[in-house]
Amino acid sequence: MKRSILFIVSILLFFTAFGQKADRISGKIMVDQSVVAKDAIVRLLNTSYQGRTNAAGEFYLDHVPPGDYILQVSLNDIELLRENIHVDNQTTVLPTIYGTKNNYYLDGVTVYGYRRNKFLERDSSKVAKVQLGYMENPQSYSNVNKELMKEQLTTDLSEAVKNVVGMVKVQGSPGRGSDGAIYYNLRGFPTKIGLVDGLPANTNGEIDPADVERIEVIKGPSGTLYGGAATSFGGLVNLVTKKPKDYYGGQVSYLFGSYNLNRLTADVFGPITSNRKTLFRLNTAYQYQNGFRDSEFRKSFFVAPTFNYEVNDRLTFNLGAQIYNYEGTNTPIIFLTRTRQFFAKRPQDLGFDWNRSYSNNDITLKAPSINIKGEVNYKISDNWTSQTLISRNFRKTEGMYQYQFIRGKESDALLERNVQWQNTEGSSTSIQQNFNGSFQIGNVKNKILIGVDYLNQTLRNNNSPIVVFDTINALDLEKGYLPISNQLASQKIQLSTRPLQRNYSSSNIYGAYISDVLSLTDRLTTILSLRVDHYNSRGQLNLSTNIREANFKQTALSPKFGVVYQVLKDKLSAYGNYMNSFSYVPPALENPEGQREMKPQLANQWEAGIKTNFWNNRFNFTASYYDIVVNNMTRLAANDGPKITIQDGEQRSKGVELELITNPIKGLNILTGYTYNDSRFQRADSTVEGRRPASAGPAQVFNSWISYVLQTPKLQGLGFGFGVNHVGKQVSADNSITGKFTFPAYTLINASISLERDFYRFGVKMNNISNAHYFSGQGVVVAQMPRNFAAELSLKF
Repeated sequence: MKRSILFIVSILLFFTAFGQKADRISGKIMVDQSVVAKDAIVRLLNTSYQGRTNAAGEFYLDHVPPGDYILQVSLNDIELLRENIHVDNQTTVLPTIYGTKNNYYLDGVTVYGYRRNKFLERDSSKVAKVQLGYMENPQSYSNVNKELMKEQLTTDLSEAVKNVVGMVKVQGSPGRGSDGAIYYNLRGFPTKIGLVDGLPANTNGEIDPADVERIEVIKGPSGTLYGGAATSFGGLVNLVTKKPKDYYGGQVSYLFGSYNLNRLTADVFGPITSNRKTLFRLNTAYQYQNGFRDSEFRKSFFVAPTFNYEVNDRLTFNLGAQIYNYEGTNTPIIFLTRTRQFFAKRPQDLGFDWNRSYSNNDITLKAPSINIKGEVNYKISDNWTSQTLISRNFRKTEGMYQYQFIRGKESDALLERNVQWQNTEGSSTSIQQNFNGSFQIGNVKNKILIGVDYLNQTLRNNNSPIVVFDTINALDLEKGYLPISNQLASQKIQLSTRPLQRNYSSSNIYGAYISDVLSLTDRLTTILSLRVDHYNSRGQLNLSTNIREANFKQTALSPKFGVVYQVLKDKLSAYGNYMNSFSYVPPALENPEGQREMKPQLANQWEAGIKTNFWNNRFNFTASYYDIVVNNMTRLAANDGPKITIQDGEQRSKGVELELITNPIKGLNILTGYTYNDSRFQRADSTVEGRRPASAGPAQVFNSWISYVLQTPKLQGLGFGFGVNHVGKQVSADNSITGKFTFPAYTLINASISLERDFYRFGVKMNNISNAHYFSGQGVVVAQMPRNFAAELSLKF
């Protein structure tokens, strides 16, 4: 009996041992014979087993069942290699695996703490709405990628866009109803961040950078593919969000700095199902910061979940949301007089104490926003794909807003403080359908885009009138002035006999477009595009009187043409383009004969330039010249009779742009740019004709950022950054009634130091080291941030 039991136990132990999983298998990945693949993702395809290589390129996987597998190695989401492996009960160490045969994949990938031209990220499917390489795209655009934002400890996007050649913050009023956003200057025209993943996504506050993979800035009027609602005549800004990944990982970061800056962020991603067909990613951020003024703060909470589901190899779904909750005091903005000549011609001539906000921390605005977007991609055939995009955006403003106006006939010292209770809701719904195809006619290759889109925009205002609170002497604050608070401001508003501002507006925009990229040879490419756009505005409905006015319809045609010739294949290109955009103009209501219908404003650009990409992506240089003319601008006819609006105004903006992104030696990365812009009203009201528009921004802008990571093994991961931003003098206001008010030129010097290892990163950055005193604003004066610092600790898993 005992012998039988021992025999049965022996048999069971044998089969158990035979069927058990290998306790641990390990291996090593080499890029070539001398370079290890550090921090690479190692996966067994079609299983849940994955690992990550260490600084020596070594990895391990636990409890892998016996069998044959395909081992995949990826660096920064780019596949390095695939290798067939066999695992049995005796397997503990796999032979060293080399990736030499696929080494060409490594351009732009982090290997052993080093990435060639890590700030270079040119190729995009959004610029032309087809997959087109930078060297074959007859258009100028810039990118700010996550590597650069990480190195500069970016906490708001206005800091990140300083890396874009020629792009400068013009004005910001976060939270304000209907137009509470940050405005930038681009090629002589104001623009704002209005697109997320190619879809309209307006906000009354700001957009948190936690979910941003990169910022795409497309230069020039781009109405042909994107319409006129979300673009400006100088270009457009599109945020590309972070996408789910098919392996597990994430990062948690804490950042602190000057003026009680506290920011906590988290990024978690990975597959939900074992077959990796359902993926998930969550980015979230909380931030609080005081301002440098006596009463100023902002706080925000942001969360962005994203799901991706692959039904099969032809059909995928993507659903994401960006939920942003913001509250803060409004930016202290000093409005310049508009009815008499300026006494002060520069901010320093005003003599104000720019550390004063003339407000109170309980006078705040809440500005929540929600942006939801869905995407369906379907592969119709080997040559045709379908993309359906749907987005819904909602934004709200609720709270007290304060204005400061310079008053007085004999000096600029008097500040009139005004208050308004704001309750505004805005929304937009966008639907877009694109068909992309590729085919060949003779020797000519075609990449064609056929698309239609629909955009609905609504705005509902339920605001109090703007009420004068008091007038103070900004040059004599030692005697004090009447305290201001939410309660006192509310009392002033309640005593006002002026009517509420209650109105509702809605518009529908229908567009259809077609674009064809023709590769006439392997070096000569042209783009032919055309859009038809129809705008149907229901005007503005006064909710108090139930009277609707200024409803109108307009239609615009927008062509685009571009050609690029690669003088040296993939290394040197010469390009030129004609681009168009448009903006719809509401009827003129002040004419004696009644409402006069207008035509859309049209912006037409001619651009020529060169692009270079030498030394295997290590030297990327772009030079361009552009000339933009805007027609159909409105102005008042020059006569002594009744006001009559005519539409023959014209503005011209021309200039040059130079941008260099280079990696001259191992570990050293340089990004720098320069732009010069000449902008004039060629035909306009007599008060501004021949002058530079206040919205044109500075004429000259220079930006640079230099990064170096030490290559000594003992100091691996230790890096330094240094940047200079020089902004030339800027005209904030210039007309014959007031004269010219100018912001002086300024230079910002920034520096950083960081240490990055496999599972953590620590960085410190000092901004505005020289403590430059500088300003921004269009017709207003806003003092900007003095010297400040930030420090961040990130843990990776």
